[in-house]
Amino acid sequence: GRRGAIMAIVVLAAVAVLADWLDPPLPPVAGIGQASDGDSFRLGADRVRLLGLDAPELNQHCATSQDGRWPCGRVARDRMAGLLASGSLQCQPEGHDRYGRLLAHCTIDGSDLGAIMVAEGLAVAAGGYAGEQASARQAGLGIWAGDFDNPADWRQDHPRPSGLLDWLGF
Repeated sequence: GRRGAIMAIVVLAAVAVLADWLDPPLPPVAGIGQASDGDSFRLGADRVRLLGLDAPELNQHCATSQDGRWPCGRVARDRMAGLLASGSLQCQPEGHDRYGRLLAHCTIDGSDLGAIMVAEGLAVAAGGYAGEQASARQAGLGIWAGDFDNPADWRQDHPRPSGLLDWLGF
């Protein structure tokens, strides 16, 4: 009767809470990645975003030490593409972002992809890789050779169209 239905609801709620609490880690993913930009790529059907760093956006430009400009976003993407093509990719996802991408730490032949990108001055540290960033900054590598907009600030100043009407300017 009624008491049994209430008991079933309580048990189901407890099971749901326990299942959420015991949420197993996501399984590792591996394969051949195709770079989207300097901190994300496609891996088969999955889209992956590296954790701990933020690379310049694809259309972002950065300043050189001589007041010139260079396509830092494309350079970062091209370096990521080269790294992805250079060996065996292994990723350990830690969740998903609001765009449905896997958030992961990844290695290529055992070397941390995020650490490489930050150490070469092609991404800023964002929750990780502070040592690599300090070294790149001191050496004036990549984006640290001149002025640049932090990628998060650049995205805020250059919002992407969110739909057809926005894209058309309405």
